[in-house]
Amino acid sequence: MTAACGVLLMSLSACASSPDEEHRRPRGTASSGRAARPPAPAPMADRGRIPGVGERIRRSVPSGSGQALVVYGDGENSPDSTAVFYVKEGSSWVALGRWRGHNGRRGWAADHQENDLRSPVGVFTLSDAGGVLPDPGTRLPYDQGRSYEVPGSWGEAHRRDFYYVIAIDYNRVRGTPPNDPTRPLGQRKGGGIWLHLDHGDGTAACVTLPASGMEYLLRTLDPDRRPVVVMGDRARLMG
Repeated sequence: MTAACGVLLMSLSACASSPDEEHRRPRGTASSGRAARPPAPAPMADRGRIPGVGERIRRSVPSGSGQALVVYGDGENSPDSTAVFYVKEGSSWVALGRWRGHNGRRGWAADHQENDLRSPVGVFTLSDAGGVLPDPGTRLPYDQGRSYEVPGSWGEAHRRDFYYVIAIDYNRVRGTPPNDPTRPLGQRKGGGIWLHLDHGDGTAACVTLPASGMEYLLRTLDPDRRPVVVMGDRARLMG
């Protein structure tokens, strides 16, 4: 994808050269002043294992990671998904939050390519955040500014898409703003893939959550716990 969500304005094409190509904006409003409330806790994970994640994918989770957002895609070709936030307590992974959201419009890809409208399957670190709105109190480096505003041509439905974003460390340089255009693997492999506000529909490759979920993650993710996102359709996550 051209930069799934990525380099805005000059690179906002990255997020969707047009609204149809990358994001559909959350119909709700991101709150900048209210404290984000976590959703009802989900059940505790099997001891030492993240539910729904098989051995092959699990081996890619860094041993020092203590926070994991797992995005369970409904199907290989589905834009719908459920995200569950886990923290490691002792040897167990405990689920603290669960949200419905969306992924790539055409589903998932084990070998993501630019403009394929699929989200990449895998385990990726979460290092940098930003958005239109001021820092809500995150411990991640936060880049705030108008460069995250979507073009007016995208329409009202997309206006809040990038009020908050968290860069997914796929084909990007960690420690740079989410909209940095550098693609270490080359443009063909896409990039600019973010967590951002949900708009009720699939994306070009990003993963979307409701505003409450984004606020919760921004205030909860701790760089010292080496947070990751584990993402893919359920079959591939278990494979």
